[in-house]
Amino acid sequence: MELTLCCPTLFGLEGLVADELRFGGKLNDVHAENGRVLFEGDENTLAWANLNLRCAERVLIRLGSFPAKTFDQLFEGVRALPWEQFITKDGAFPVKGHSLNSALHSIPDCQKIIKKAVVSRLGAQYHQNWFEESGAKYQIQFSIMHDTAELYLDTSGAGLHKRGYRANSNAAPLRETLAAAMVKLARWRGREPFVDPFCGSGTIAIEAAMIAQRRAPGLMRAFDAEKWPCFDSSVWRRAREDAIGMADGGARFDIVGSDIDPACVQLSIENARKAGVANTVFFEQADAVSRDYTGNGVLIANPPYGERLMDLQEAEALYQKLGAAIGKSPMKQYILSSDPLFERCFGRKADKRRKLYNGMIKCELHMYFKHSRH
Repeated sequence: MELTLCCPTLFGLEGLVADELRFGGKLNDVHAENGRVLFEGDENTLAWANLNLRCAERVLIRLGSFPAKTFDQLFEGVRALPWEQFITKDGAFPVKGHSLNSALHSIPDCQKIIKKAVVSRLGAQYHQNWFEESGAKYQIQFSIMHDTAELYLDTSGAGLHKRGYRANSNAAPLRETLAAAMVKLARWRGREPFVDPFCGSGTIAIEAAMIAQRRAPGLMRAFDAEKWPCFDSSVWRRAREDAIGMADGGARFDIVGSDIDPACVQLSIENARKAGVANTVFFEQADAVSRDYTGNGVLIANPPYGERLMDLQEAEALYQKLGAAIGKSPMKQYILSSDPLFERCFGRKADKRRKLYNGMIKCELHMYFKHSRH
């Protein structure tokens, strides 16, 4: 079955997801847009993307798009789409979505109309006017922008950042998809030591270990589309076998995470064990501003922003101490912060900055990799 697929991403990660699809998925027809990446494929592509993409938020099937200035247009547009190709007689098909800069702005009304249109279409196909919705889940997503509606089916279920290893997290967890993106932006492949001095629940170090061991991020979880009869279950079995075959779980790397809080260290150790990378990640209790940064390697950090874990003045004092502690270090440094004054506090201008979003918080990844400054 030929499918048009769409991966929503955190803003700033579109290019990384497009690269994952081009190089990992060996796909040619990939288009990165604002906050999403579109690509063509079949059910094998769909299963591969869910299991292997590190930086995408989910994998959607795009069913169609049409002008929707009125509820009539929305109803007719939705009813014209081939829902029966996917949704079974007993399928559950909840509807959610958003509308921006459009005449149809009431979300509950749009949900009702879309639901009604899908019921009308499926009712005509299956000759029934009542749907139990007791079977597999087919989450319908819609987006109405500038009076154009787009309709999708979500194949992932829980967001792809939910890898299955982080049952617990500290007060300000970093999304796994963003942590993996930071490791990719640092171009770290496991050849040099890796340090995260603010490890929190261990996410950055664990994602680094999974990348180095070529462990597919989705191996420990299930996806909604695995239960859809329209796809042969052997497709998912093969995709999982291929992913397991790619991983090198015995490979060892020099990856260290540390935190001043012993509870965070304990949490990180447990999460690494759940993720299957405890053999190559070491966590210890240490104060980030007094640890040793004399060796080579890569440092990636997500220090407190002064939004959830400490106030802004405390965070800025910490940036200053951190800058003094690692100013002379030969390590390449990648530090995420939402504070526009970060560089001033840290004491150095970044060689490069990249705008990223941690949830709704606008951040910048400050990159220090040129060594002429010493």
